[in-house]
Amino acid sequence: QVQVVESGGGLVQAGGSLRLSCAASGRTFRSLDMGWVRSSPGKDREFVAVIGSTGSTTYYADSVKGRFILSRDSAKNTVSLQMNDLKPNDTAVYYCGADLPRAGSKDFYLRGRFAYMGQGTQVTVSS
Repeated sequence: QVQVVESGGGLVQAGGSLRLSCAASGRTFRSLDMGWVRSSPGKDREFVAVIGSTGSTTYYADSVKGRFILSRDSAKNTVSLQMNDLKPNDTAVYYCGADLPRAGSKDFYLRGRFAYMGQGTQVTVSS
């Protein structure tokens, strides 16, 4: 079983920045793909970004590409999502996800599905 815990949400004005962190435990961190999805009222769960287990590949939703940066620190067993130029549409609960790489994993991640998910952290962007 993998446990993931998010931190770093909050309230920020449009154009500002926030950094979310996620700690994973329960399996060797280097064996896990790690990512983020977000959910807001009236919208389906949305894929945000994913980074591969080796850290060599990252994918971003078009809506955040160029503004968000996902990175991982294997020494600390954490991933960080640096969110810049935030917009009111970015307001959501952000969930960290973890999963074991397998054939077709990317398709699951792009649909916002990870085997292990955290409890979420609220990000609110005011206009």
